[in-house]
Order: sequence, then structure tokens, then C-alpha cells
Amino acid sequence: MPVLEIITIGTELLLGEIADTNSTYIARTLRDHGIDIFRITTIGDNPGRITAAIKEALNRADIVITTGGLGPTVDDPTRQAVADAVGQPLEFMDELWEQIVTRFKAYGRTPTENNRRQAYIPDGAIPIPNPVGTAPCFIAELDSAFVISLPGVPREMEYILHHEIIPFLKNKFKLESQIIKATVMHTASMGESMVDELIADLEANSNPTVGLLAHPGQVDIRVTAKASSEEEANQLIKPVVEEIMRRLGGNIYGQNGVTQEAAIASLLERLNLKCTIIEYGFNETFGKSLFNLNPNRVYLDNLSSPPSDDEEWVKLISSHRLTHPFGVGVGLAFLEAKEIVLYLAYQDGKRTTLDTRRYGGPRENALLWAQNNGLDFIRRNLNQLSGDKETGET
Repeated sequence: MPVLEIITIGTELLLGEIADTNSTYIARTLRDHGIDIFRITTIGDNPGRITAAIKEALNRADIVITTGGLGPTVDDPTRQAVADAVGQPLEFMDELWEQIVTRFKAYGRTPTENNRRQAYIPDGAIPIPNPVGTAPCFIAELDSAFVISLPGVPREMEYILHHEIIPFLKNKFKLESQIIKATVMHTASMGESMVDELIADLEANSNPTVGLLAHPGQVDIRVTAKASSEEEANQLIKPVVEEIMRRLGGNIYGQNGVTQEAAIASLLERLNLKCTIIEYGFNETFGKSLFNLNPNRVYLDNLSSPPSDDEEWVKLISSHRLTHPFGVGVGLAFLEAKEIVLYLAYQDGKRTTLDTRRYGGPRENALLWAQNNGLDFIRRNLNQLSGDKETGET
């Protein structure tokens, strides 16, 4: 399986003046053809640094793709840098110059003298025409590794990648199209380090790979397989997902597009329960998604002030639960002062659960953390109630 490195060239990229979308596009496109992406590098318009970066990449990779720096100006140094990296002089290509002239005529323009720079490529390199722009491209070879230089203009790069480069790579490396399939498992109220502690050995797998993505109050586990068919990818993913489920159990509330609200709505339906939720300190959207999923089973109410203690919490949710014909009651109070605290209360008629959680992350993420923790608190208590019902304890 060939290894690829991508080098994006341009001082404007390095300084953050424009976003680099080319490397993302190339990586996503070529990974589906069985090419491993080893590294992505951004270099400013400095010929010496570009040359050094290409030489380093050639020591590690079978394919090095550069984007940018193929224009006609002095600060477009890619051609010379690639020539230096592969140890060849630049050579003027009459056919490339003719293509440039023809392209300018199509625009009703005449190329200037500096456009002739674009007709120079490293001696022995394969010229690649650019029918959607004025910058020709090329492929240079060194010791069975290839440097492929593409334009920095995304539209031009994408066209040439699909019409010229992928066919070339398929022929050289006998590539077969592959699919990348991922299953994402969602956990809540667990820190990233705790999840990692439980599945660290699985994260060392090469195919399928297992990775973590942390959100405030939630951690996603992505299981990604590379295979020649969807069926084969599913077969690779299934045992890993089952093992993660075995280790994390009720900490996982769903997969892929399943939300916490959807998981709770499903539990309420299965248990034939209704739920009243009273809250303080959240924005007006909290609970609305859950209500919209099943308005016949969810009642929402807002408090004008937070409860003063646990005893008042119990009285409040008991009162609301009995006032409305609802089976379980939940209280959530989010206080954001010197300390960010979430107070939680649950009651189902026989069992009362109280909890207090504190947050120490960035304040701008505090509300999302509280919402995810609040929903997870509801789901876990409903899961316990479900277990009670199954064992006959209720």
C-alpha cells in the first residue's frame, strides 16, 4: 500500500490568510483508493525550505503531492524547488508553452513574458496539461518515488487530480478502489481520559482504527474500517463495536445519528412512561428536542429561582410529578457564578436520586456540558428503572 505526503505551498497559507482546503480534499480522495496519508505539511514561498521538505518527504513516502507555487511570478518557486529536490535542471517544454498560449487565447488574452516560466519543468518530468487553468503541472520521479506538483487553485487541482493523477497512480501502484466506513459510538458524562483508559488497546489497531473525539459532557468513539466493500467493512467493524459495548456498557447511549434525546424518547416509549422536567438556568431550548420527539410523554417547566437544598428539590419534583399525570420527575438547576455547578434530581415514586456535578472547563462550553450531563442523568435513571422493571423490583 503506497504512502503519501502532501505539501501545500504558499505564504498566505502559512500566515493563516486563507484556509488550506486542498490537503483535506486530496487526503479524503486518495484514502479511498488505498493510499495511506503519512503527513501534511505547509511551507511558505521559500525555495530552500520547499526543497528540504520535499527531500524529507521522499525519504518516507512513495508519493509526494505539492499544491501551489506554479504561477508565473518570482514568488512561485515550486518548479525550481522540485527540480533541486530530484537533482535535475529545469527544462523548457515547447508543448507546455503552446498549451499556455492556447489557453490565454481562449480568454481573449496574450501571455506575458513571465508566463514562459510556467513552461519549465524538471528535466525528465512528465508534463501534465491543465485544461481548466494556465498553470501546467508535472510528475517528477526519484528512485521509484514520485513528486506530483498541482496548482493551488482548488478547482484546477481537483480536476487534474481526478482526470490525470488518479489514473496515473492506479497504473503505477495497481490501486484498487476502497471504501472507508465509520461507526460512531456516543458516550456521555465520561471524560476522554476515562474512555481512553478502558479501550486504549483497541486504539492501537490499524484496521479498523479506533479514535476519540471529546465534546463538553460527551465523548465520541469512532471505529473506522478500510475495505474493498461495505460488507467487508461491516465485518471488520462489528467485533470492535461489540467489544467497546461490552467494556463501556450503559455509558454508551447510541451510535451514529442517535441523540441523547432520541435515546430517552425511546426509553419512555418502551417503559410506557411520562416524564416531567423542571429546570433552572438553562436556555429555553433545553428539553425542546425531547418534547418534540414525543410531546405526549414529556412535560417541561421552568423555575424562577433554584431550589435551596436537596429537600426542596424532592418537594418540587414530587409536586410537579403528582400535579401532572406523569410517571417520573426530573429536576435540573444550572448555576453559573464563581463556580459552575449542576444540581440534578430524579424521582419515580419509589426511588429518588440526587447528584451534584462541577465543571472546570472553558465557560463558553459550560451550558453544553450541563445539557449533555442533564440528559445523560435522565437516561441513566430511566435505564435503571427499566432494569428494575425487568427484575420485578418495582
